[in-house]
Order: sequence, then C-alpha cells, then structure tokens
Amino acid sequence: MNILIFGKNGQVGKALQREFTDAVALDRSQCDLTSSEAILATLTHHKPDVILNAAAYTAVDMAEDDAVAAEVINTKAVEAMANWAAENGALLVHYSTDYVFDGSKDSAYTEADIPAPLSVYGRTKLAGEKVIQNSGCKHLIFRTSWVYDQDGKNFPNTIMRLAAERDALTIINDQHGVPTHATLIAQVTKQCVEHFTPENAGIYNLVPQGETTWHGIARHLVRHSHIPLKCTVDDVKPITTSEYPTKATRPHNSRLDTTKLQKAFGLTLPSWTEHLDTFIKNYSN
Repeated sequence: MNILIFGKNGQVGKALQREFTDAVALDRSQCDLTSSEAILATLTHHKPDVILNAAAYTAVDMAEDDAVAAEVINTKAVEAMANWAAENGALLVHYSTDYVFDGSKDSAYTEADIPAPLSVYGRTKLAGEKVIQNSGCKHLIFRTSWVYDQDGKNFPNTIMRLAAERDALTIINDQHGVPTHATLIAQVTKQCVEHFTPENAGIYNLVPQGETTWHGIARHLVRHSHIPLKCTVDDVKPITTSEYPTKATRPHNSRLDTTKLQKAFGLTLPSWTEHLDTFIKNYSN
C-alpha cells in the first residue's frame, strides 16, 4: 500500500510516521499547500493509495485576522486532495476538530449533530469536511480535540514549563472536553485504514474516553509530576473563560461521543488519563 502523509512536522504528522513507517511524508517545503497545482503534481508523482492529511492551519486566534490563509490550507488544499483522490480511487484520511460545534449542547456531540462553528478556524475546518464529502472520494474524517504530543507547542508542555517557573497558575475550568494524544490518533488511523471498506467511509469522532476541563488537565499534570515544580496542585486555581479573553471564541462543550467509531471498527478507546500519564512519565524538564 502506497501511503503519503501531508504535514510531517506537526504533532499528528509525526505520530503518523511512527505508525506508518513505510509512508512518504512531506512538509510544506516539499509541497506548497497554498497551490492546488503543486498538490495535484505531488499526488500525481507519488500516486498514493492512501492520503493522510495531517496538515492544517491551527493557529486559532491568528485565523481571526488571517481568514484567507486559514481557508487556503484548511479548505482549498483539502479540496485539491479530495478531487485527486476521487479521480484516482485513493482513500483520503483527514483530521477535523471539535471547533465545528458551538459548544451549546448539554451532552457529548455525535456525528449526526448539526455543526455551528464560532470561529474562522472552525468554519474553515468544517468547509474542509464538506469539500471531501462533495468530492465523492473514499474518505475517513476524524474529528478530534485538544491534541497534544510529547514534544511541541501544546497545553501539557506549557503547563509543565509554567508550573516549574511559577508559584501559582490560573486555568480555565468552564470548557469541557478531553485531551487527545497524537499517538492515539495515529494508532486508530492505522487500524481504520487497515479495515477500511467503502461502507464505513464517513465522519468519526476520535477522542479518548472520559471528560475533563483545562483546569482538570493542569491539576492532573501537576499532581502526578515526577520532576520538582514550584507550583503545587492546590496552587492551580480555576477561572472562567470570560476571565481569559481570546480573539477566537472557544466552545464551552467540546465533548465528542465515540460510539460510532468504536462500533464500526471494533475499537475500545482508553481513558484520557492513560496517555497523559505516559506523557508525564516521559516528560523531561
């Protein structure tokens, strides 16, 4: 099976390379994702059976002032990949987000719920989903949330760094969701690709079991840290979203129901604490 990965240097892209060791992985210097012509030329050259698109414009707040750039990467580039996949019989695997929802629902979102994004990022990611569906290509779209990996710029790494530097932290406690390790995303992707049939194409929620808040994640990190920290778990104080304003509006409810994914592919997903505990174990200051 010939597999091509876009977005090799991102958290999900790196995790995919660990799982799909024989795949060809490209970054933006190897394929200009702002150019549909470059994308089509790259795909025609490599002729993949499976396209794993881990490339995205993920700077949520910056996107509010740079909507065109977000649309180019999150929608237009995806459309070029989808159209090529449709014409050449390839499977396109794409990663979307909880930000396609407005967070007003009282329970976890299912794939059947109507999206209503609050931000440019969410709107461009939703548009990316739609161009894939409209293309008619074989596809798997995974909606995930609060992604992190061992390395890189992410919430757990930021909290560990700040907790080592500061006596106290104030963290948002009214946004509910679940942190998703890039390794889990890659592992599930591999299982789903290996067992893909046209009948199970579509959109799936892909997150671990359980739920928490940003404050809950921070407290878990500090409580279980194996390196010395200035901040104790009691010094991790809750605040509301309104006390920490951002340019882009975040959904208060980012919980995603994974029943469809688990039934379709026979999966049992781990608790969100499992991979976070592994992160803590492997964390080095």
